[in-house]
Amino acid sequence: MIAGRSVSGRVMERSVHDELVARLGYFDGHSDTLGLFADGAFLARAAAALAAPFRGANVDKVAGIEARGFVLAAAVALELGAGFVAVRKPGAVHPGPKAELPAPRDWRGLETTLRVQRHVVAPGDRVLVVDDWAETGSKAITTRRLIEQCGGRYAGLSLLVDQLEAGMREELVPVEAVAFAHELREH
Repeated sequence: MIAGRSVSGRVMERSVHDELVARLGYFDGHSDTLGLFADGAFLARAAAALAAPFRGANVDKVAGIEARGFVLAAAVALELGAGFVAVRKPGAVHPGPKAELPAPRDWRGLETTLRVQRHVVAPGDRVLVVDDWAETGSKAITTRRLIEQCGGRYAGLSLLVDQLEAGMREELVPVEAVAFAHELREH
């Protein structure tokens, strides 16, 4: 049986891949991954699929990038028995000392600064980054640098949808995905 494939070639759970491709809705040209999370059963299956390639990676923490990444990363952290790390954008309440870095321009051409609480990533922590969709990888690469700045070790990137260019994917290896953007179409 053919299933969704990750960047490493591992086979992802077919039902999650197929369900994502079939059900992802679009509004005004924007994908609505957040709307899919209203279905608790889908959210649970998606979290299991995102966690699966990293079950043997000794992940200590799962980092989620504000905002949709919070939902998935928290669910994946529960799947892996790991802690959750919030990667915040400007203007959010985020107490205590922070590591902070500007991210390269995103798919909209916007630059933003990302920050993480220094005390939540201990030296040596293996941290998995989880997000719903990566277009340019600007936030993912910045999150990796923040983790490393805090003394943590980057464990990889797990995505619902991968739209990364090959060069960025190489920088972020290992990268796993439930689906690739070219498999999805606006309907």
